[in-house]
This record gives sequence, structure tokens and C-alpha cells, in this order.
Amino acid sequence: MNATQLRSQHDKEMFEQLLEDPLVKKVNKKIAKREGKGNLGIRRHLLSTSVRLTQTMAAPLHNIAAECADKLGLTIPLELYVFPSPTYNAACFKPEEGRLFVMFSSHLLERFEPGELKFVMGHELGHHLYNHHDLPIGYVLRGKTPPSPKLALALTSWSRFAEVSADRAGAYCANDLETVAHSLFKLASGLSGQLVNFSLDEFLQQVDEMQMEDAEPGQGAPTEDWFLTHPFSPLRVKALKLFDESVLVRKDGISVSELEANIHNLMSLMEPSYLEGRTHSAEIMRRLLFAGAIAVAAESEGISEAEIEVFEAFFGKRSFSDKLDVEQIKAELPERISQAKTHTSRPQRMQVLRDLCTISRADGHTTEAEVDLLLEIGKDLAVASTFVLQTLAGDPELD
Repeated sequence: MNATQLRSQHDKEMFEQLLEDPLVKKVNKKIAKREGKGNLGIRRHLLSTSVRLTQTMAAPLHNIAAECADKLGLTIPLELYVFPSPTYNAACFKPEEGRLFVMFSSHLLERFEPGELKFVMGHELGHHLYNHHDLPIGYVLRGKTPPSPKLALALTSWSRFAEVSADRAGAYCANDLETVAHSLFKLASGLSGQLVNFSLDEFLQQVDEMQMEDAEPGQGAPTEDWFLTHPFSPLRVKALKLFDESVLVRKDGISVSELEANIHNLMSLMEPSYLEGRTHSAEIMRRLLFAGAIAVAAESEGISEAEIEVFEAFFGKRSFSDKLDVEQIKAELPERISQAKTHTSRPQRMQVLRDLCTISRADGHTTEAEVDLLLEIGKDLAVASTFVLQTLAGDPELD
């Protein structure tokens, strides 16, 4: 099978639409202009901050890279790098001068088995195979011209489907679901697997426990650690299990259209679907988000135009008005937090808190006062402060 056929349809469709966005076009034009004057200095930076692993130094890793490249149909020369880090991480960079660069953390290379490295390698090469670097998400989200809330939300949504595509490429290279799932378990938990007996079924059970709309209060909630170390990673395993059960992998599998429909439903767990939900818990979550957004936005120097724009992206046009009694809404926040603690699960509360962090970052930064309030809201919702801090510091780049 041609590896390009493995790409998620939602990734491909959103990718093509986003490339036509005026701001994305403007950023890509600037990048192309810089490249026209010479390369972007990626290789120079890698050589100065990490170690290039030659064939002589790391023959087994080069053999894995060659096997994955061959399976994915890539002929571009590869350069492999390692950087010192106690975390598990890997990245693929946009090619320069006809070479593709793949970088790994030292801890990952030391602790991952060959089959697991095939998945990681294939995942990174998948980003290149599907041209994901042509959509410069980091440049757009961190640029001098802030993207509209609609574009920002679309880019982050696309990036999740891009990871689905890259995961499929990695799984195609590894050719063993258990090994692939074990890789994602390591990436999610930070564990090497020496002290924990990995169970695919139990890992997948977390997806069922992450249902946002109808979960009973305090029941079936995944542990905070999964959100803190690698948010929503069990969804990636579930998405790969669906892929493994499709005609893309086995002749008697489910159809591609059914696969993509299932993937879309799965990824909806990461979207603010409670804004349209009709359940009692969804209404409580909306009320909490509304009051929390007003309180956070008003915490420093009043509510900015950018914050209003993001607010209306969540609640609809003209949902913000000068007639809103900001002080009264802020006074109601403790009661709405109390209602959320009583009637929603921890994952639901974490989702609202994540969306509050998105609103606070609307104008390009979060003030100290806003951070303090978000931490206070998180504490009252029984959510660890590290979740707030990591969400605010989230890196928009693909990896």
C-alpha cells in the first residue's frame, strides 16, 4: 500500500483549507522570502545545540531510519541528531538543502526498544511525508499579527488530526499495535516500563472514562497524571486501534469512511462540545466558562478586544455586551465552581479550565494577575496547578 493513502481525511481537508487562509498565506510568503535569501539556519542550529549521529556512531538507528524511509517511500537523505534531555521527545524539521533532519532526546534513545523506535521514527517521517511543515502553525500562533480566534482554534484542531496521520505512518512502520501502544504509554507516562506491566486494554479503558458529557460526578475520571504529562494521549492509542481494525490494515476491516467517522467522534472529546450539549453537566460547564472567562479577562487592565473576540468565538457573536454586570458575574463565580465540583467529573472541569487558559492567552500573553486567578480557580476545582501552568505554556509546534 502507498503510505500516502494512510493520511487522515480530516487532516488533509483541513490542511488544504487552512493553506488558503490569508494570514497563513502571508506567513508562508515571508518564510519563502527568507528561504530565497538562504536557508533558515536549522542545520546550523542543530549542529550547535545537539550531536549529529553518523552511520558509524549509531548504525542501528540509521538502519531503523532507512527501513522506515523505504516503507514510507521517502528518498530524501536523512540526518539524525540527539540532544541531552531527561524527557522523551522527538521532532522532525523542515528540510534544508535537500536534507531532512530528525532529532531525538537522549532519554528516548536510551529507553526505547527497536520496535518502539520504529514507531517514533515513522511518526516523525510521517510529518514530512504529509507536508505538515507547509502549514507553519508555530509561526502563525506566535507571530506579530495574532490570528483570529476562529483560525487559532482551527489550527489547533488540525494539529490533532495531523498527529493522527503521523501516528498511522509510525504504526505502518512498526507493524505491531502492542509495540506502538507501549511507545505511546512511555511517552504519556514518562516511565520506561521496567516497574510497570503495560496493559493495552487498561490503557484503552481510559478513553471510555474520558467521556465528557454524561460521566457521573467523580466516577470514571482518568488520573491527572495523564493530562499533565501528555494530555489526551489515550485517544491516540484508541485512534490507532481503530486504524488497525480498518481496511487500511486488514482486508476484512471497517471501511475508510467508517474509520474517519469514528476518528472524528473520538477527537471531538478534545473540542469544547459542552457549548452545544443539552445535558445538565454541559449547562453547568457553560455557566462556569462564562463567569470564569469574564473574571479572568477583567483581572488585568479591563477586558481587551482580543479577549472579547475569543469570548465570542466560544459563546457567539454579540454575546459580550457593555451591559454585562462584570462585578455581579465575578461574584457568582464561587457558586458556579461549587456546582461544577458537585455535578461534573474532573476531566470536565479540566476541559473548562483549559478553555479559560485559551481565552487568557488571546492577546498574546497572560498577566501575573490572570495566572493567579486561573490557579485559584483550578485549586477550587480540585485540579493541580501544574495543569494550568503547562496549558498556558503549551507549545503549538508539531512533534
